Amino acid sequence: MGSRTMISVALLAFIVTVTFVECQDLNIIDITHEYVPTMPSYGSQKGLGEILTLVCDQKKGFKTTNSLLTIQVHSGTHTDAPSHAFIDFFDQKVDATTLNLQTLNGPAIVVDVPRDQNITADVMKTLNIPRGVKRVLFRTLNTDKGLMSITGFDSSYVGFTQDGAQYLVDNTDIKLVGIDYLSIASAADVLSPHLVLMKNKDIIPLEGLKLDQAQVNVPYTIHCLPLKLHADASPVRCILIK
Repeated sequence: MGSRTMISVALLAFIVTVTFVECQDLNIIDITHEYVPTMPSYGSQKGLGEILTLVCDQKKGFKTTNSLLTIQVHSGTHTDAPSHAFIDFFDQKVDATTLNLQTLNGPAIVVDVPRDQNITADVMKTLNIPRGVKRVLFRTLNTDKGLMSITGFDSSYVGFTQDGAQYLVDNTDIKLVGIDYLSIASAADVLSPHLVLMKNKDIIPLEGLKLDQAQVNVPYTIHCLPLKLHADASPVRCILIK
């Protein structure tokens, strides 16, 4: 078979594949919160506030409309980089540009956490997450209470404790850890769980997720893409495909 024929066959196969995928009715769930001034901001009772400034306005004679975005990188739905918790990693630029895209995209499940406590080692045991599962989104009381829709920061949110994070590291293969409020770690000890999860630079916390429409223990494919920022975190757009 000549090279031109081989290229034609490959191109035809590609077209057929693309057409098949486009014809499928993909069930896409957007698990990213919309950025609005009333969105909560960690530790603040005033919320995120205005993050967009119109610097060029066509109504004022400018040829185009142009907005300036000013935002704290740990706002809304976002990923943490290891440099968030370790100053040495910050100096080494182990930042949002180094986050593993293979980890941020692939098969995932959503699990429901018992509603009356943080994610401790005992809670992790009850979830029975099997080995081999690499991406888990933890839906908690935070979703039930709609905390990401309340402007004032709520320090009673559910997050990981140090022993819960350690259990995850020692007894699961999870590399993407999702949570439904602004921090993966409980407010009572916000640093230790981050240190446990990110010390080896291979686990990515995914925070501020919108999980009210997701189903538990259903096989999803997750797609999350952070901005290519030399920063200790990055906003992301995340979707689940059923």
